[in-house]
Amino acid sequence: MTSVKRLSTIAAAGVAAAASAALMVASPATANAATMHCSRAARACVDLSTQEAWLARNGKVVYGPVRARTGRPSFPTAPGTFRVSYKDRNHVSSVYHAAMPYSVFFNGGDAFHEGSLAVSSHGCVHLTRSAAVKFFDSLGVGDVVQVVR
Repeated sequence: MTSVKRLSTIAAAGVAAAASAALMVASPATANAATMHCSRAARACVDLSTQEAWLARNGKVVYGPVRARTGRPSFPTAPGTFRVSYKDRNHVSSVYHAAMPYSVFFNGGDAFHEGSLAVSSHGCVHLTRSAAVKFFDSLGVGDVVQVVR
């Protein structure tokens, strides 16, 4: 009787572990693909209301969502559809004299770049270092960036 009970406990643990593993297989990109409100053409998407950003291809999220921090009320990040205009790995702002590592510019002086997630920007999209590197490596000049509310 003890052996049967032990086997059923082990089997139950195995089923629970398999179910847990199945849940972990679904990536955040897969789980949140339906929440990306950008067009199929967008290679990068920023949601101002959730303060999240994604990389996408053909309307499908390939990276993200990641936390982001956008512009403050006096310097908002403008919603709209833009194109990547240039990239600069070691950019320093000529206006604010601040480092903007891994900058990917998409709307004049607005860019994705490594920055504080605790402090709103002057219109840019702050990302963690790892996310900024991924956006920098993944986006090219001419790629579509969409910023939505």
